[in-house]
Amino acid sequence: MKQSLQALSKASEKFSQLSLSHGKRTRLWRLLYGHGPRNGSLLVLPLDQGLEHGPTDFFPNPPALDPDYQFRLAVEGNFSAIALGIGLAEKYMAEYCGRIPLILKLNGKTNIASDAEATSPLFASVEDAVRLGADAVGYTMYVGSPRQHDEIRQFEKVRQDCERFGMPLVLWSYPRGAAIDAKGGKNSLYAQDYAARVALELGADIVKLHEPNDERTNAPAPYDTLVEDAAARSQRVVRSAGRTMVLFSGGEKNDDDAAVLRKVEFYMASGASGVMFGRNMWLRPLDQAIALTKSVHEIMAKYPR
Repeated sequence: MKQSLQALSKASEKFSQLSLSHGKRTRLWRLLYGHGPRNGSLLVLPLDQGLEHGPTDFFPNPPALDPDYQFRLAVEGNFSAIALGIGLAEKYMAEYCGRIPLILKLNGKTNIASDAEATSPLFASVEDAVRLGADAVGYTMYVGSPRQHDEIRQFEKVRQDCERFGMPLVLWSYPRGAAIDAKGGKNSLYAQDYAARVALELGADIVKLHEPNDERTNAPAPYDTLVEDAAARSQRVVRSAGRTMVLFSGGEKNDDDAAVLRKVEFYMASGASGVMFGRNMWLRPLDQAIALTKSVHEIMAKYPR
């Protein structure tokens, strides 16, 4: 217990040094220390896949089609927050208010159209997030898309509203588009490293990234000759994000619990502030998902931030 308190004191001392308004500081504190691991790290359960991928994502576990399933998992699994869009928040959040922090996603798209000119229009506002009692908002930015100029202009208003309302801003920083595909692909080190820096430059408080792979074909210099192992690549993108906290994506469902846990350990050892787990959690039966979440907590407890 004494060591735990010392770790929390050290983490909160780092938090106190961040330049944040009172509103942002209060809401981030609830996410970092009031729920989830409660040690400055974050475990987030996203539920935007119904919009982004369509109903087929729920086919492997039919009970997950009902958002109450994810809310129960978020509460019983002691997640730091649940992230979802305004329709789900307005229709399902009422009985969970105060029990699980909300990250309200403000924009999104379907996967019906091509990603060649990906764009993610707004369908909710920061004011909606305040009305719904959210502790943060989420915004998707398609870095490198031919439409990125529209998204950056749209982001300007979101960021200003976040400052005005004291609302933390989580950026889903996703490389997309033909130019990205021609330079190594969306999960290359070049693309993910750039996405991390974009989040810092644009003013995000937290950024969601994917683990960078070792694809160097057609990557711009010096990435085309930069030979690094997985740990060095992940550490590099965390450094590029600077004082913006990094959440790595849990990715597609892996039936091997041990492999999922090894990935969590890897991300936290790389310097990330946490993990955003969707399908790897809610595509499991509820009791199995809660058991896996408990093991994730045990790992994250070793990495106070």
